[in-house]
Amino acid sequence: MDIAIFILSGLVIAVAAFIFGQLYATKIRVAKRIREAEDEAKTILNSASVDAENLKKEKLIEVSDEWYRKKQDFDEQTKAIRAQTKNQQDELLKRERNIEQKGDLVTRKEKDFLNREQLLHSKMEETIKKNEQLDAMIKSENEKLEQMARMSAEDAKRVLMSNMTEKAKQESAQAVRNIKEQAQLTAKEQIKNVLLQAINRTSMDHTIETTVTSIKLPSNEMKGRIIGREGRNIRAFETITGCEILIDDTPNTIVISGFDPIRREIAKMALESLITDGRIHPGRIEDVVEKAKRDLDELIISTGEEALFEVSIHGTHIEIVKLLGKLKYRTQHGLNLLQHSIETATIAGLIAAELGFDVQLAKRAAILHDIGFAVDRTDQHHAAAGADVARKYGENATVQLAILLHHENPTTAHPIAVIVSTANMLSKERPGSQKNALENYLKRLHKLEEIALSFPGVLKAYAIQAGREIRVLVDFNVLDDNKMMILADDITRKIESELEYPGQVKITVIREYRAVDVAK
Repeated sequence: MDIAIFILSGLVIAVAAFIFGQLYATKIRVAKRIREAEDEAKTILNSASVDAENLKKEKLIEVSDEWYRKKQDFDEQTKAIRAQTKNQQDELLKRERNIEQKGDLVTRKEKDFLNREQLLHSKMEETIKKNEQLDAMIKSENEKLEQMARMSAEDAKRVLMSNMTEKAKQESAQAVRNIKEQAQLTAKEQIKNVLLQAINRTSMDHTIETTVTSIKLPSNEMKGRIIGREGRNIRAFETITGCEILIDDTPNTIVISGFDPIRREIAKMALESLITDGRIHPGRIEDVVEKAKRDLDELIISTGEEALFEVSIHGTHIEIVKLLGKLKYRTQHGLNLLQHSIETATIAGLIAAELGFDVQLAKRAAILHDIGFAVDRTDQHHAAAGADVARKYGENATVQLAILLHHENPTTAHPIAVIVSTANMLSKERPGSQKNALENYLKRLHKLEEIALSFPGVLKAYAIQAGREIRVLVDFNVLDDNKMMILADDITRKIESELEYPGQVKITVIREYRAVDVAK
């Protein structure tokens, strides 16, 4: 029994020791984990502290950069404000000096006026004294005359007054005649000097537009490409542009012939573009010609602006600028109208300056005086058409009047109209400036086209081959093939009855039908 108790006690003690050992080991592990956790917490805290410090430094740097940038912006703004303030101060000082100078000038003029007033008073007093002396002398002479003639004072007075009146009339008439003669001589001399100065100070070349334009080719092979298979390219080009292409044996050269300078310029631009591009066929020709028309419109506006800038005219309506640019491609008696207008404006400005009139108004009226020539197809005289254009686009009434009267002798009109008319004659009537043969030729070609366009159903008409042929394009919806023959006969009869021309004129009527669709 004792042994059993002893064994049981030993087992109890062993179990208790085991449990105590496990508890002690657990305690040690827990303590170790606690230490590790504390170490890890310290590490985390340290790392967080370092990150916080780094973040703080970064933010401080960003704030510092932002402050520096704002400081620079503020410094620049301050510098600009200071510069502006300095400029304003300088301007104020300049104005103040100008005011002081004007004040000094006014003071000097006031002193001069006072001096002149005193001089006038002294002269008036001297005149009064002389008049009193003259009255005394007249009285004395009257008394002597009365004594000599044994007439009464009243009779002597009447005789004396009659004699003095007649003498005064004769002297006055002679003085007026002398003044008129002197004024006429002086005016003639002054006019001669003004006109001579205006002519001498304007030197401008006049280029006479012809009816052909030459184009250089990169090689003779290009002639064949321009002609195209069975001539389709050249026919399409001539039909679209209204100009004729002349191809001969001249190496690397072809000629565009057409009386209308604008059409000829469009044809030239289009053909040069086709030659450069290399793709030449009817469809491409039509596109390039349309592009050339748009490019020429821009060139015309640029030309008009350059002409206005050359004579220092500003604030002109864009439509007037376009019409002025078109004058580069218009001629009258072989005279380029744009160059003529610029020269007329220059002469008018010089004359106005010499005579003391508004120079800008004179130049404005002068450069626009032939603007009516650029108006397409009007039955009005170009002066009336130009005046209507000026009125439509808000030009000054004086400018309108000067344009309307520039071919007349407006001696009773506004002085600007007289100046413009004179400048126009000086520019146009100088020896060698005009050639009537070309002008008459161009008028005949214009008349040919106008006759064809006067018939219903006609879309376009082009006079080609120096007026020996006119090509008429008609609307296929209006005229059929039978009516085309009637139209050709009617045009022929009207040309024969209204025009005088050498040789024969061939009338070619073309009716073309096109079916166009777009694939989408």
